[in-house]
Amino acid sequence: MPRSDTPILPADADGMDRAAHILREGGLVALPTETVYGLGADARNDHAVARIFEAKDRPAFNPLIVHVADIASARHLVHWTRVADRLAQAFWPGPLSLVLPLKAGHGLSPLVTADLPTLAIRIPAHAVARALLARFDGPIAAPSANPSGRISPTTVTHVIAGLSGRIDAIIDGGGCTVGLESTIIGLKPQPVLLRPGGVSAETIETALGAPLARPESTDRITAPGQILSHYAPEAPVRLNATHKTAGEVLLGFGPVEADLNLSPGGDLAEAAANLFGHLHRLDATGRPIAVSPIPQTGLGRAINDRLRRAAAPRPT
Repeated sequence: MPRSDTPILPADADGMDRAAHILREGGLVALPTETVYGLGADARNDHAVARIFEAKDRPAFNPLIVHVADIASARHLVHWTRVADRLAQAFWPGPLSLVLPLKAGHGLSPLVTADLPTLAIRIPAHAVARALLARFDGPIAAPSANPSGRISPTTVTHVIAGLSGRIDAIIDGGGCTVGLESTIIGLKPQPVLLRPGGVSAETIETALGAPLARPESTDRITAPGQILSHYAPEAPVRLNATHKTAGEVLLGFGPVEADLNLSPGGDLAEAAANLFGHLHRLDATGRPIAVSPIPQTGLGRAINDRLRRAAAPRPT
C-alpha cells in the first residue's frame, strides 16, 4: 500500500466514532460501500459539501448521491411514491439509487443536488457504511472517492492514490464486492433508467412488472454519473478489441489470452467486481488499453456504460 498523508481508520468502533466526529465537524471521510469507495460529507453542511467538489475537482453542475440509514430517513427528504417503496423494499440496502422530488424543508445543501429539484438517494449495503450512518445519524453525501472523471476506487490503495492529503480520513473496509456504482432510477413521472449500475435493468423490470423507460436524449445533467467522459484511465482506451496491437495491454473477458482478464469464465458479476481494479493496474503500465467485447446484457450494460465513458474523448 502506498504511503498516505491522510489518516487511515480501522473499521472498528473507535474508527467509526472518529469518522462520525470528523463528519460532524465538516470534514471529509472516504468510506467503503458495496459499490465503490465514497467520499462522504454531511449533506446538510454547505462548506463540507463544497469541500467534496474541491477535493475531487468535480464540476458543480454534477449532483451527488445522498446515503441514508433507512427508508424513514429517505421519506423525510423526498416525496415518496408507491413505486419507490416497491423498489426500496426489493433492493435496499443495495446498489440502487432513486431520484425523487425534494420535500420542502429537507435541510440539505443545495450543492448536493446542483440546484435541481430532485435528489438521488440510496441505502448502502456495506456493513461499514451502515455503521457510520448509524453513528453519524444524518444524511451523508458521497460520490466516488477519486479525482473527478478518473477510475473509481474499489480499495483503500485506490483512494490514497487519488486523494491522499486532500481529505481528512479514510476508513479501511477492504475491497468493494459489487465494484460498479449504483444503478440510478428516476421516478418522475415513470421509472426511467438514468444510469446502469450494480442492479441490472432486467432485475429491476422484473420487480416492477414493467419495462423501464430510457431517458430522453439531452445534454442536461439530471443525475450523477452522466458526464460523457468519466471513469477514465490516464491511458487511451480502445473498445471491442479482438486482439491487442503493438504497445497495447489487453483487458480480456472470457476465454482469451490477456494481460488481465475480467472473468475468464465469462461471469458478468465477476467482471463488474474486477473492472475498476483491473483498469487501475493496467493504467499503471502507462500503455494504451484495449478491451475485449462485453455482452450487452445484465450487468454487461453497466460495464459497457463505464467503458464507453472511459474511452470517450477527454475534455480539453
